[in-house]
Amino acid sequence: MADDRKVPSAAGTNAVDAFVREVDRLPANRTPGVRGRLLFAMDATASREPTWDHACAIQGEMFVAADALGGLDVRLGFYRGFDEFKVSKWTSDGRELARLMSAVRCLAGRTQIGKMLRYAGEQRRESHVDAVVFVGDCCEEDVDQVGHEAAQLGLLGLPVFVFQEGNDRVASKFFPQIARLTRGAYCKFDRTSPDQLKRLLGAVAAYAAGGRAALLKYGKDQGGAAALLTNQMK
Repeated sequence: MADDRKVPSAAGTNAVDAFVREVDRLPANRTPGVRGRLLFAMDATASREPTWDHACAIQGEMFVAADALGGLDVRLGFYRGFDEFKVSKWTSDGRELARLMSAVRCLAGRTQIGKMLRYAGEQRRESHVDAVVFVGDCCEEDVDQVGHEAAQLGLLGLPVFVFQEGNDRVASKFFPQIARLTRGAYCKFDRTSPDQLKRLLGAVAAYAAGGRAALLKYGKDQGGAAALLTNQMK
């Protein structure tokens, strides 16, 4: 089972390169020095349980990347169980976000991506969010309906950065479409590449806090996966 989930290094590099090309099309809609706001949305259904604690440990990179750019406020959102979707208060403290995440326990249920996207749209209309990170591994909803919600975010100018865990066939086809419809970006990862996801989250935080120029600088400074994200933007 573990081998089925592992993404070969060459495939991983190709995925990051594709992510770079998508991010390159994003507008530079953030002003350096102005605090950004990011909705960090996660699938907390039972299939994510093996990696939930891991996600709690790596999210701090987002705050490190954004700190020098005026800071970043993050709101945790998650769905699980029967029609349960919750969001936390806004926080600029990585330790507080980790505490909030660690208090959540995964629970069996169907995905609620559409509901999450609708909520993001409501926040955008009230000027409360600049970007969305979504981490999930599958979609069990009507893809056309979810696609409609994603397209609404595209019209609102709210990019969704989609990070897919594993190799679910439906998600592999549909998650890139969510990114495309919202004018965001998509990348696949797995539990064997924690550093890659950590740097990618940092890069998204840099974008949310300071726009594309900040993303370029972050990639140059950090190297590794973040550099692969930005090396085609020079």
